Formats: sequence, structure tokens, C-alpha cells
Amino acid sequence: QVQLVESGGGSVQAGGSLRLSCAASGRTFNTYDMGWFRQAPGKEREFVASIRWSGTSTYYADSVKGRFTISRDNAKKSVYLQMSNLRPEDTAVYYCGATTTYVSRSSDDYKYWGQGTQVTVSS
Repeated sequence: QVQLVESGGGSVQAGGSLRLSCAASGRTFNTYDMGWFRQAPGKEREFVASIRWSGTSTYYADSVKGRFTISRDNAKKSVYLQMSNLRPEDTAVYYCGATTTYVSRSSDDYKYWGQGTQVTVSS
């Protein structure tokens, strides 16, 4: 069992930066690959980035590649999403999830989810 709590969301202007954090509880955090997804109003949840349990592999959606960086600290049971050069189209609720499927890009493969944190980017 893994419980996830996101934080770090907020409102920024286009071009700004935010760092999202996802804190996990449970003894098995470092056995899960982790992912960040986002959901804008009226849209489906979409993949943003994922990271292997060891931190050795990362994957990104094309829309965020070069602007966002996913990382994790297993000792702190946390995963992070550093977001730079934010755009209005990045506005969404951001969720972290835990999966046993190799750095999956599909939300269906994620077993545990946090409650989400709102990111709003104004132009």
C-alpha cells in the first residue's frame, strides 16, 4: 500500500517555473516506478513524465520535453517534477501515481494516485 500526497502547485505567469513534490508513505515506495500526469478541465488525464524505481530511466511527453524534469529521492520517499518555461497550456491538475508496469505512459497501469495539485499558468 502506498499513499501519495502532491504539493507545490500554484499560479505563475508564462515563462515561470514551479517544482511539484509527491510524498509517499509505505515501505515499498522504492519498488514502484512513478509518473506524473495532468488533467485539464474537460480533458482526459494525460501522461507528463515517468521515472524508473531506480531513477535510472526517465520518459517525457513530447509537449514537456526539454522544459520539465522528473526526479526522485527514495530515501525521502519522494518524487519531483521541476517545471520551467511554463505555458498557459500547462494549466491543469497534476497527479502523481505509482505503478509496477515499467515506466508506463498509461494511466490505467497506475495503482495508486495522489489527490492532485493545481497548476495555473497565465499569459
